[in-house]
Amino acid sequence: MALRRSPSSTCAESWNNGVGFRRVATALSESSSIQSDALYHLTRDMSGMGLDPLSYSSLEPEPYKYETWTEESQSLLQVVGSPSNSQGYGEGLYFSDGRRKVDYVLVFHQRRHSSLRSPASASISQDRLSVVSNGNFPPSVGSDVAAGRGGGMPGRESACVGEVFMELGFAGGNESLEPADHEMRLIRQEFEASLQEAGLEIERDREIKSHGPSFTRLHAPWPVLCREAEFLKIRVPTKTSYELKEESSFGSSMSTIWRKLNRPFQPKVPHQEQGLTKFLSHSFSREKLHLYNITSKETFFDNTTRGRIVYEILRRTVCVRTCQTIGISTLIAKGVYDAAFPLHDGDYRVIGDFEERNDRQLLHEEWARYSAFYKYQPIDLIRKYFGEKIGLYFAWLGVYTQLLIPASIVGIIVFCYGVATVDTNIPSLEMCDAHLNFTMCPLCDGACDFWHLSTACGTARASHLFDNPATVFFAIFMSLWAVLFLEHWKRRQVSLSFNWGLTGTEEDEEHPRPKYETILLQKRQRKQKSKKKKKKSEPEKQEEGTVTGKDRWRQKLLSAMAAGIPSPIDKLTWKDRLPGYFINVSSILFMFGLTFSAVFSVIIYRITVSALMAMSPDPAIKSNVRVTVSATAVIINLVVILILDEIYGTVAMWLTELEIPKTETNFEERLILKAFLLKFMNAYAPIFYVAFFKGRFAGRPGNYTYVFNNYRMEECAPGGCLIELCIQLSIIMLGKQLIQNNVFEIGIPKLKKLVRALKDKGSAEKEKEEEKPPQQWNLDYALVAFEGLTPEYMEMIIQFGFVSLFVASFPLAPLFALLNNVIEIRLDAKKFVTELRRPVAIRAKDIGIWYNILSGMGKFSVIINAFVISFTSDFIPRLVYQYMYSPNGTMHGFIDHTLSYFNVSNFKPGTAPNSLEDKDITFCRYKDYREPPWSPDAYQFSKQYWCVLAARLAFVILFQNLVMFLSLVVAWVIPDVPKNIVEQLKREKKLLVDVFLREEKEKFQLIQSLFAKDNAFQPGSNVFQQAQGVPTPGRSSTLPLGQTQALVGDGGGAPRARCRAASFSQFTRKTPSPPRKENENSRHTAV
Repeated sequence: MALRRSPSSTCAESWNNGVGFRRVATALSESSSIQSDALYHLTRDMSGMGLDPLSYSSLEPEPYKYETWTEESQSLLQVVGSPSNSQGYGEGLYFSDGRRKVDYVLVFHQRRHSSLRSPASASISQDRLSVVSNGNFPPSVGSDVAAGRGGGMPGRESACVGEVFMELGFAGGNESLEPADHEMRLIRQEFEASLQEAGLEIERDREIKSHGPSFTRLHAPWPVLCREAEFLKIRVPTKTSYELKEESSFGSSMSTIWRKLNRPFQPKVPHQEQGLTKFLSHSFSREKLHLYNITSKETFFDNTTRGRIVYEILRRTVCVRTCQTIGISTLIAKGVYDAAFPLHDGDYRVIGDFEERNDRQLLHEEWARYSAFYKYQPIDLIRKYFGEKIGLYFAWLGVYTQLLIPASIVGIIVFCYGVATVDTNIPSLEMCDAHLNFTMCPLCDGACDFWHLSTACGTARASHLFDNPATVFFAIFMSLWAVLFLEHWKRRQVSLSFNWGLTGTEEDEEHPRPKYETILLQKRQRKQKSKKKKKKSEPEKQEEGTVTGKDRWRQKLLSAMAAGIPSPIDKLTWKDRLPGYFINVSSILFMFGLTFSAVFSVIIYRITVSALMAMSPDPAIKSNVRVTVSATAVIINLVVILILDEIYGTVAMWLTELEIPKTETNFEERLILKAFLLKFMNAYAPIFYVAFFKGRFAGRPGNYTYVFNNYRMEECAPGGCLIELCIQLSIIMLGKQLIQNNVFEIGIPKLKKLVRALKDKGSAEKEKEEEKPPQQWNLDYALVAFEGLTPEYMEMIIQFGFVSLFVASFPLAPLFALLNNVIEIRLDAKKFVTELRRPVAIRAKDIGIWYNILSGMGKFSVIINAFVISFTSDFIPRLVYQYMYSPNGTMHGFIDHTLSYFNVSNFKPGTAPNSLEDKDITFCRYKDYREPPWSPDAYQFSKQYWCVLAARLAFVILFQNLVMFLSLVVAWVIPDVPKNIVEQLKREKKLLVDVFLREEKEKFQLIQSLFAKDNAFQPGSNVFQQAQGVPTPGRSSTLPLGQTQALVGDGGGAPRARCRAASFSQFTRKTPSPPRKENENSRHTAV
């Protein structure tokens, strides 16, 4: 944006170069509006020189430069044209000079608008924003800079003296500009001017587009990188290194053998640390540049760090004049920019020399290919390219996948044990024995007939595959496996944190989120407006003589001091968030109700379809009622879960925004908790119903429980509910993984990319002939935006629940999870490398709240598996029968023991089978522990029922305490921090202290030598004696450096050049300096 004053003789001149700036005239009178006044201040602030003119050449494309740049404007607005052939300079990764890297890209969209004006008038009136002043502007030097650009504007009178023109940017063609686009352009120009004031350098496109994306490229020079790296406390390697010790123990020799065996599975990625040498790292400081291993200023900070630094500048840059917003994310939400992202390191395909591959090509070749499924992940390279947060996610996913291998092996063994013993299982043989002739009661009222238990032989045999004594061992094993997984990950996390230089870093004080700052700013404005209204409404009650001059001066001073101190109202309170909290609670309760309604609807479907199929005259349909109903109901459950998952993810984001969290960490934690709570209920509600509620409230023959007074509550299959739980769990788990992987993670991104390509197809065909090879920012803009790691983590956490919570009912769950994760790692890798824009690197020491969720699910799985074994399976009833009621201590007679008798004459009218009169049946059997009809307490719970219930509860308590105790033992035995890491941390701390002590000693000796030389030229002075009396700082010196310099400086004499000593505050406590002699005013100013 440029601001200049027009000459008095002419009003405004239009350009003849065919490009032109948009000019819109607006009169600014004495009664100007607030917006016009803000516009004036905007132009004055953005020029940086009051009302001195900015050279148009800073904003013009190179072919249209008519004036030379002034030194001042050139330093303020460093804008150059787009590179004509930047493919020769790192494939579009640099500015047009081929030297400055493109660290970040801002994209905004030029949109077509219909115009009601003629082309002539449009070209005249839309190029310049002229602000006609009231004569108060100071005279401008060089106000006739545009006099030679062309003739006057036809069809318009001259403006008065003092007209100021503000250039709003380029516009292609003669199209009109909407008022909203005027506002967006002003916001962009203020925002980019603020970025330039922060030290960033900007390059814009040379070609002027009438529509389509326009790119603004940002570069951070070396001083800006140093300043922000020190502010962000980025750790960088120093010149000091040390050799890692090799232990000569049995464990080290085994680890060496293991590394040799693993060599074929390692990716072919050059290691960042050669051999056993490790460089010390320290937080960056501009005062200690000589300590760092700086070989080149261009490569000292890698592209990931440069992008992170520029993003930190973007997220805290403020737009005050044009809009009250903070940060690039708020501007993207408002539509000022379409996107903002760092660039990838070129194309992911290897075109040239295979040895000269960039990091993106290395990741694609060694990590993002399905053919590399057997290799380890290059975690260090992933962290280098994407940052610590994404590196930790893939490291966690790798550890989880590796530990699924032993769990899968044990699960396969348990399943094979069930297959091997199915033919010798006595309860299954008794159910399949047709000679026993157990006549069972009808499954529905009226239409259903009596049936024989031997017809459920297949269900009984299948149930034994998962319901056998080995299942209890497997449940205990998986509970301990979950603890072992978490402990192993803690050690791996500490090791990665140490290798990545994050061990000694403190938690940075996070800046508030841009939306929080915006809402806080709006709150301040409302308070200011209310105060102004109160002042206007209240009568003036100032009496003469009540306030003296001294008191008035003191009030002004105190108010000035209080202006810099944040007042307690400069934050959002619970009253501001109360509407959001109310909506959150009510919405979450509504979502819970929606989930339960979906589960209940599927239950009604099962009941009604079962009744309708039982009434069918076709015997084939009657025989397949359970299989058909169960399969279709599970598929419906799966579809409902997938749909509600997407809805709940969007709702969780919306609800979290309503809470107005202050920081990004707080926002992410609240979002994760809401999304996990909703998706957990959605995924596991049908499974919980089958495991713990189905068949518990069905009643008994003659006294069934009915839904809507017509339909009987469904019962478990004759083989028990465990086989139905297994079917439900397997279909939901496999279907959810397959559909989410193939449709949501592959299909939807490709569909979005296709839609965007079709949308831009029309404009692309017109410019196809003139279009140059696409630059890297064009290619990256066509990719899908990165939306965070929450969906990736959530998918794995839900899978972890399938593996751990109900593993007693489905031992093959770890195997299917392992197969899925092997594909998931390469799928996510391919998505991050080839289909997503490069995310901003975020520093993280751990996986955050996800670890707490995993730990909670591990403890919850112990309780769930205990109840599944006790109440869902027949493990406890079999034990009770074998050791309390069996006549010979075997399982013979177990089926007859679990079936109760019912007298068919006790059926309620209308509920007996229609064929009852044709058959000579007196009693039918049903699965329950109740007294027989001939007992005085007919149909009441028997003693066996209470014995089994007591045994079940005792098993839950015993199982839970045993597993919890073993978990604590495992956690206690395995230390959180590996021993070698502890030793290396101590060694690095000692070496780092020695480095800084040596530096302080060298600097002090340099100062001492300088004073000694001065004393040789001034023999009469007493500086030399004072210098000799100063102790030399070292390990035994307790005199702080500040006091030493004070002693040296008291000798008098002429001012001398003093070396800037490095700060030693990291290792020594600062000694407070003696108070200076200041007056009262200076002391207040210092405060």
